[in-house]
Amino acid sequence: MWGFFSACGGDVIYLFMENNIANETVQSLLQDLGIDPSYTSKSLVSLAAANSRYLKDLKLNVSGVFGSNNIAKKEAYLLALAVAVNEKNDTLITAFEGLATNHGASIDEIAETHGCASIMGVNNIFYRFRHYMHEVEFYNKQPAGLRMSVMMNPAMGKELFELMSLTISAVNGCERCVVSHEHSVKEHGADEPRIYNAIRLAAVIKGLCTVI
Repeated sequence: MWGFFSACGGDVIYLFMENNIANETVQSLLQDLGIDPSYTSKSLVSLAAANSRYLKDLKLNVSGVFGSNNIAKKEAYLLALAVAVNEKNDTLITAFEGLATNHGASIDEIAETHGCASIMGVNNIFYRFRHYMHEVEFYNKQPAGLRMSVMMNPAMGKELFELMSLTISAVNGCERCVVSHEHSVKEHGADEPRIYNAIRLAAVIKGLCTVI
């Protein structure tokens, strides 16, 4: 059953359904992600009401980044989970935890993904500040004084952990961390196409977090 809400002044009209959004692309996207079809958000409602072409773009982009030849499905869902954790999107956190687990991710790997997103949030702020203030000698000479044991001998493997650290650093916009982790992940065996596809995935999931 459709309902209507008109904002004061008639500037905005919201269309919504009592139980779910009657848009095939939205329903297909939610199904692919394992999200309850009754789920709604203000952005999805607005896009579906206009039958926006962006919905098809979004679905194709999401499908595309999970179909990479050089990133296994489990790895892709863990990377996506890291972005969802970084963005504090509980709906997608639950969805990607389920998808990663279904593709073989362990409890330790899921926990490490949460830990990676958190510690990179810390590092990205700290090292971005140092980068901005590089001309101030005092800041760059001080020890970081930050515990980072989660980065040592991760269950998911050092290469994937470094790749995850790189993707979160890219999302958070820390140049120093991006450069450092891009170098490190190459040292652990990743090539540029794998790195490039991981960054594409992170970018798409960041966009997905905006509407879901």
